[in-house]
Amino acid sequence: MKIRLNQDITIILIMIVVTVILFFIPTGFEDNYNKSIRSKALVISVDNSQLEQRGIVKTGVQQVKVRILQGEFKGKEFNSTNNLKGQLELDKMFSVGDKALVVIDHQGDEVVFVNIIDHYRINIEAILFFIFILILIAFAGITGVKTVISFIFTILAIWKILIPSFLKGYDPIVISLIITTIIMAVTIYLVGGLNKKSLVAFLGAFIGMVATCILSLFFGKEFNLHGAVVPFSETLLYSGYGNLNITRIFLAGIFIASSGALMDVAMDISAAVYEIVSINPKIHMSKAIKSGFSVSRAVIGTMATTLLLAYSGGYTAMLMVFMAQGTPVINILNMTYVSAEILHTLVGSFGLVLVAPATSILSGLMFTRKSKKVTYNS
Repeated sequence: MKIRLNQDITIILIMIVVTVILFFIPTGFEDNYNKSIRSKALVISVDNSQLEQRGIVKTGVQQVKVRILQGEFKGKEFNSTNNLKGQLELDKMFSVGDKALVVIDHQGDEVVFVNIIDHYRINIEAILFFIFILILIAFAGITGVKTVISFIFTILAIWKILIPSFLKGYDPIVISLIITTIIMAVTIYLVGGLNKKSLVAFLGAFIGMVATCILSLFFGKEFNLHGAVVPFSETLLYSGYGNLNITRIFLAGIFIASSGALMDVAMDISAAVYEIVSINPKIHMSKAIKSGFSVSRAVIGTMATTLLLAYSGGYTAMLMVFMAQGTPVINILNMTYVSAEILHTLVGSFGLVLVAPATSILSGLMFTRKSKKVTYNS
């Protein structure tokens, strides 16, 4: 027990160092905004006289006066404009007393322009995140600490390495495979420890991810889908990144999105078979594999539905539009966005179906190896 605790502490310390280093690694795109200052501001007055109401949307310009609450310009007041384009998902309306995020362009001590970005949400986001951490650690103890570290590492790996690599033109499929493999290894070994159970879970999840990658490449071509189905992809192309292959970025996103579920299934099966073999060390390999298959059926049955709900939840409004307009089901199933979600869901579910037997077989082979030897000697 003491050895295990020391091992956990060592792994935690190593990963904290790695995560801190990763935090300070530059992405190469910071210079775009280095000359501007971001600050929290208080809205002290608004002028809506230039706005026009058109049905349920508003268009025009809202004049906003703000007082800076942070930084070297704290306490100073500036005027800013809030342009409304008639798009509810992008437009925002400010009222007196609101907190807003503003970007201050300046030359020395002279402010050139103040741009009001959106409502300030950093505080509430931080509160929600810390509540999540506290509850996780209170419930799971040291495993919760390791989970938090792997969570932060994953965020940084995506933001600091994956996204910049995409923007720099590296092959999205190759980069995604490498980064996702690293994330899976860190998460599984950090949470599960350096043991056979984690090794089996990692190998099973890796097999499932590679299978999902192959399926996404094959069926992505057969579905005749363009990467423009990814939100903001056209904005990206028009922002000077027309050389990017957004279709491969879209396909890479399929197995990235399903990798978390693959890890869950692999670890669940590996842990279950490991416990069975621990309780009954003399169990035969075939029975251990059969036990893994029994666990797999239950896990897959719920996890496939989990993927369906996760992917379809973001498109509830679109489905409501189709139903309200009486769109035939055959038309819906052939629409680009719907086909993309079908591809996401089914390919991800295929990965789950494949990772389950792979992990079960690996568990039976690796966990009973010693047991077989003991039985043979006796």
